Amino acid sequence: MTPVQTVPAVVIGGGPAGLMAAEQLASAGIAVHLFDAMPSPGRKLLRAGRGGLNLSHAEPWAHFVARYGDRSSWVEPWLNRFGPETVRHWAAGLGIETFVGTSGRIFPTDMKAAPLLRAWIHRMRDLGVQFHMRHRWSGWDDCGALRFQTPEGERLVHAEATILALGGGSWAATGSDGAWVGRLRAAGIGVAELRPANCGFQVAWSDHLRGRFAGCPLKGVVASCRDPRGIEHRQGGDAVVSAGGIEGGAIYAISAWLRDVQETAGVATLHLDLLPDRSLEALQRDLGHSRGKDSWSNWLRKRTGLTGIKAALLREGLPGGEALGDPAALAARIKNLPLTLIAPNPIDEAISTAGGVMPDALDENLMVTGRPGLFVAGEMLDWEAPTGGYLLTACLASGRVAGEGAAAWLGRRGA
Repeated sequence: MTPVQTVPAVVIGGGPAGLMAAEQLASAGIAVHLFDAMPSPGRKLLRAGRGGLNLSHAEPWAHFVARYGDRSSWVEPWLNRFGPETVRHWAAGLGIETFVGTSGRIFPTDMKAAPLLRAWIHRMRDLGVQFHMRHRWSGWDDCGALRFQTPEGERLVHAEATILALGGGSWAATGSDGAWVGRLRAAGIGVAELRPANCGFQVAWSDHLRGRFAGCPLKGVVASCRDPRGIEHRQGGDAVVSAGGIEGGAIYAISAWLRDVQETAGVATLHLDLLPDRSLEALQRDLGHSRGKDSWSNWLRKRTGLTGIKAALLREGLPGGEALGDPAALAARIKNLPLTLIAPNPIDEAISTAGGVMPDALDENLMVTGRPGLFVAGEMLDWEAPTGGYLLTACLASGRVAGEGAAAWLGRRGA
């Protein structure tokens, strides 16, 4: 029979939310054991920081909170306790100075995730946090002990307080594979289906476009769509045409609305303004000039500057070149190019996920109602946000709330 170890507090998951929760518990003088399935903690944080660790965003508070959409009222109390300015002070306490970029995004001065993670882990070890790597949580036994699968076999741990911070369902290679969904549902905890967020979409490109332009960047466009309520959303930036569809920052920012429409209607329509700095009227005038002896491609380049992937997208889906010779129709297509999206890319290719443990399953401290001592944090919760620092800030903030909540709960039990 496997022996059961009893400890005061367990955190399962070594991502940003789990690490923050463990730090709060340890700072309160509670012995904390952190378990993670991977060989080392913070794998997803390191991956997120490959292009520069975007910690948060410095835009006005009302705009910042609104980024969490329908869950803003749920997430805002977390952010009140650990918002963008607090993130910067916390990082400074680890010896990591930050700056605000021209876009309003907040980064470490060296842009890197690894120095922050090393300093954070070092501080938590000094606080007494015990790390247990290669421990994959597999649920509870019949007596309520936590079950972990390890290279040495099964390990059972009984904790007075447990914080689950296992991530969503994207980037499974970093450990967040969503396997916890079935376990929590079996325990009677309300969990909304995980769905891709900040994701690309599949498009049925022609063989010509796929063969010649897959992987091409689509620079300086404005992407737009209408959500299920008919409200238009627009986002400027860049995108990438892949062999199977379209992705990139401008798409990720409106992907939640595109996904919701696609789930409801079966398909969704993305609109691209290929020349956002030119008005429709100016384009119509420029395209009204005769082609003369120029090829269509050369004439288009001279009149609009469009070449390569943008010119190819104009031709896509127009057999025989219909509308390409009509200045008004061509100008309208340049300013409002429709693309039919078949489906979101697979969830493991998404930057993050929507869905998870629902608000009505938890109290204000993120403790599961009806299961005292069990807390949930991070992407396991049913919220979503665009990239730009919003994801990481809310993960850290939820870890702070859950950690402080668990510490207070343990304090009341010991009083």
